[in-house]
Amino acid sequence: MLENCAALIAVTKLVTEDMIPAVISCVINLLKHDSEFVRKRAVSALHRFYQMDKHVVLDHTDKIRRALCDKDPSVMAATLPLFQAIIQDDPMTYKDLVPSFVVILKQIVDHRLPREYDYHRIPSPWIQMSLLRILALLGRGDQASSEAMYEVLIEVMKRADTGINVGYAIVYECIKTVTTIYPNTVLMDAAATAISRFIRSESHNLKYIGIKGLAAIVKDHPRYAADHQLAVIDCLEDPDETLKRKTVSVLCFGLRLLFVSSPHGHGLMIMRCCCCCCGCSWICCFV
Repeated sequence: MLENCAALIAVTKLVTEDMIPAVISCVINLLKHDSEFVRKRAVSALHRFYQMDKHVVLDHTDKIRRALCDKDPSVMAATLPLFQAIIQDDPMTYKDLVPSFVVILKQIVDHRLPREYDYHRIPSPWIQMSLLRILALLGRGDQASSEAMYEVLIEVMKRADTGINVGYAIVYECIKTVTTIYPNTVLMDAAATAISRFIRSESHNLKYIGIKGLAAIVKDHPRYAADHQLAVIDCLEDPDETLKRKTVSVLCFGLRLLFVSSPHGHGLMIMRCCCCCCGCSWICCFV
């Protein structure tokens, strides 16, 4: 086992594109190894091969699909970055995997994985986020695939809202997924509610992801912008430089032309934004 693991680690560091056809069959065979550590390393090696030569790995997708159903959760988790890369390049071929990803996500949310995968009592948060990114790719512009995800997305967003940072990270991934897949009113309202809490938080980090989430949701659903106008202006007046830059970027590129009233009675209109190599410059008009 140790020799196999060492060899697989070395393969990811040393093998070049020309060498992949000579070693890939050995790596594929290790997907059946008795040890979950070896199987996990074999999946990681295939991911590295895919980054160098996609076509060689795609000849073995049936075996990679079987690894997704591995009895050990760590092996299943190792397949997710590989599937994300493959699906990003060709989502149509893997639409049939939507039910599988949904079932895995549902099992995680229901605490069906061992407790050692928990982080601050959140079940397998990094696996949840990987699955959410994959579902976003598979659900984009596809009503049938998206409808299969709605129920589990609502459940994930509800369970993750625990008031700790890793929970906020999952909620933000849910927002990105919800705004990417075929729209659903209930999910959009839940995402808008989460965005509202982020923007009104005392934490600059949460305000930042709230502004990013707002940009994602108003791109196709501008009606959600109206409730957050004053909060956005507060972000412009925030001493945090990064937050102000992101807010200006959202106003200029996401909301385009926005007229709001500040708490001080001033109106602020973002009139123009021009990009240059050093960042964004913007013009404001107070009336």
